[in-house]
Amino acid sequence: MQNNLKGPIMACTVVQLLLKTQSFRFLWTPLTASFRFSKKSYRVLAPQNFLNYESLKKQYKPEVPEYFNFATDVLDKWTEMEKEGKRPTRLALWWANDKGDEVRWNFEELGFHSRKVASVLSEVCGLQKGDRVMLLLPRIPEWWLINVACMRTGTVLIPGTTQLTAKDILHRVQTSKAKCIITDDVLAPAIDCIVSECQSLKFKLIVSKDHREGWLNFKDVFTNANADHNCVTTRNQDPMTIFFTSGTTGSPKMTEHSHSSYGIGLTVNGRYWLDLTSSDILWNTSDTGWAKSAWSSVFAPWIQGACVFVHNMPRFDPTTVLDTLSRFPITTFCSAPTAYRMLVQHNLTSYKFQSLQHCVSAGEPINPEVMEQWKKQTGLDIYEGYGQTETVLICGTFKGMKIKPGSMGMPSPAYDVKIIDEHCNVLPPGKEGDIAIKAKPTRPFCLFTQYIDDPERTDSTLQGNFYVTGDRGIVDEDGYFWFVGRADDVINSAGYRIGPFEVESALIEHPSVVESAVVSSPDPIRGEVVKAFVVLASDCVSRDPEKLIKELQDHVKKVTAPYKYPRKVEFVQQLPKTVSGKIRRNELRKQEWGKA
Repeated sequence: MQNNLKGPIMACTVVQLLLKTQSFRFLWTPLTASFRFSKKSYRVLAPQNFLNYESLKKQYKPEVPEYFNFATDVLDKWTEMEKEGKRPTRLALWWANDKGDEVRWNFEELGFHSRKVASVLSEVCGLQKGDRVMLLLPRIPEWWLINVACMRTGTVLIPGTTQLTAKDILHRVQTSKAKCIITDDVLAPAIDCIVSECQSLKFKLIVSKDHREGWLNFKDVFTNANADHNCVTTRNQDPMTIFFTSGTTGSPKMTEHSHSSYGIGLTVNGRYWLDLTSSDILWNTSDTGWAKSAWSSVFAPWIQGACVFVHNMPRFDPTTVLDTLSRFPITTFCSAPTAYRMLVQHNLTSYKFQSLQHCVSAGEPINPEVMEQWKKQTGLDIYEGYGQTETVLICGTFKGMKIKPGSMGMPSPAYDVKIIDEHCNVLPPGKEGDIAIKAKPTRPFCLFTQYIDDPERTDSTLQGNFYVTGDRGIVDEDGYFWFVGRADDVINSAGYRIGPFEVESALIEHPSVVESAVVSSPDPIRGEVVKAFVVLASDCVSRDPEKLIKELQDHVKKVTAPYKYPRKVEFVQQLPKTVSGKIRRNELRKQEWGKA
C-alpha cells in the first residue's frame, strides 16, 4: 500500500477550501439566533452558511484536485483540526436503538475504527484498489466504518438494501463481479444458497456475535486488526461506489460514482440545502442501500463536520420517529415524502421537537397537503430537494427562499438546469419538457461516471449539449421548477398531457385519501385516461364505493383543471413500491395496459 501523500499535499483539500470562505470561518464563531417567529408562530429559518439564493450561487466555486480521498482529505482533517484546537471536538456518529443502547464516536474515533476495518479488507481479505465490495447491512455502526474503510483502501463499495432476495443478490454479485460481500445473520443463509453461482466472490464477512461456517467473523478479525493502515492514493475520477438504481422504470442499472463526484460534489447538499454547521445533528431515515444514504448519512454532513444521527429501526415506525425527534437534540431531519405522509396521520402537536430547526424531503415529490399539515402542527416548513442516483442535488428549496408548495425549488449551484424539448431547444417558462443539465462543453464533475458495462445506456442520457434526467417538468416565471413525472409516467388523454403528481396531490387533499398513484389506462375514445389507485383512511373503507368515487372525482375537478380528474378509480390496500419506498407506477401501468 502507498501512503496518500503526494497528491493530497499538493492539492487543496475540501476542508482547506472551506476554510478559505467567510461562511466556513463563521462556523467557528458563536451563532446568532437562527430563526425568527412570524405572526403565526411559524419558525422562519435564516440561512447559516449563506445570505440568500443569489449569494450561494456566487459562493459556490468548487475546486477538484487531481488526487482526492474523502477519508484523508476530509474526515482526517477534522481530527487534525480538533487536535490542534482549531475547532471543538464534535461527534461524527451518534447511533441509538430501541433498547436504549447508544454508540457515540468523534472524528478521531471514527478514524481509528475505520483504519482497523481497512486493514481487514486489505490484509485479511487481500483486497486491492478497484476490487468491489458488496455491503448488505442494516443501520448499524459497522455500516459506516465499512463505508470509510472502502475509501481508505480504494475498494469500490456497492451498498444494497437488506430487503433484497437471494435472486436480487445473485443478480447483483454476478453483474458487478464483487469479490467480497459483507452482511449479517439475516441475509447470510440467502447468500449461501447462491454462492456457488458467484465465481467472482472470494471473501464473505458476517457481522454477528455467532460464527458461521464458510464465513469470516467480522468482529473477530476487527478485534485483531492493525489500526495503522495507510490510505491508498486515489485520483478524483477513480471509481468509489456503485449503486444499483431502484428500478422505478426498467431493471436496476449499475451507476458508478467517483471519489470527487460525491466526496466533493455533495458539498452543495451539505452546505446549502441542508445548511449544516459543525454544531448540527442530522437524522436521515434513508435505507442503507440507496444513494440518499450516501447523500445525507455520509458525505453531506461530514463535509460540514456535522454529526450523523442514526436510529436502528428495522422498519419505518412513525411513533418511534416522533419519539426520537422529541428525545434527542436532532436539529435537521431528512426523510422521504412517504414517511412524512405517515407522520402527519399522527397528532404531531402532542410532541415537542425542541431542537429541530430544519426539515427536508427528497426521493419523490412531496404533496402540498402534506407540507401544509406538517407546518400547521409543527410550525416547521419542509424544504424539498430533487436529485437522482446519477447526480447530487439538482434543484432545491433553500432557506431564505419563498416556498412554493409542490415545486422542487430552484437549480442548485452545482448545475445549469433547463427545460428542453425533443430537439434540445431550451423552452420558455410554462412549457413542459425534459428536465436537463448542461453537460457540454464541460461535463459537471458531480455527475455519475457511467452505467457500468452499458455504454449504450450511458450515451443515451446525453442529448445535444445536455444530460437528460428522464423526468418531465416545467419552470415558472420566477425560475422555480415543477415536477410533472417520469417521461413514461406522463398521461396523454385526448391530446391533453397530464402529470400524475398533480392529480395525486389533489387527491391527497381529500380527508378519505391516505395515498394514491395515478397512471394511464387504455380508453377506446380518448386513447388513454387517468386512473387513480387509492389507499383509503381506515374510517372510510366501509363507505359506499360508488358515492366515494364520485366525491373524489368532483373534488379533483375543483382543485385542479377539470380535464385532469381520474375517470377511473380503484381502491387498494397498498401501492406497489420499490424497496426504497418509491411508488412503482410502471407496474400499475403495465397492469392496466395488460388488461386491454
